[in-house]
Amino acid sequence: MTKKFRLKCQGRDVEGLLVGYEGSVYAYVNRCRHIPISMDWIDNEFFTEDRRYLICANHGATYEPATGECVWGPCFGAFLQNVPLKISDGKIVAYCPDDSED
Repeated sequence: MTKKFRLKCQGRDVEGLLVGYEGSVYAYVNRCRHIPISMDWIDNEFFTEDRRYLICANHGATYEPATGECVWGPCFGAFLQNVPLKISDGKIVAYCPDDSED
């Protein structure tokens, strides 16, 4: 499962990507580490066909869903920017990402 969302962080809009993978939930900024553009051509389509990896539709950079690490492609070894989450009473709350990661 993937779902885009928006946060307002220090006066700017940040598009996030919520990822459900192997029973856990992760969130990243929806921006490829190769070229800082949105990773999905089709809304909310981020997984590879076999559902093992997240993939940037633009140049094929491929990321581990649980860590955000690029494991194949032009940004090999780089990480998607993490969006901190808190899950409480069945609700997911996303917090602004740490700009020092960018």
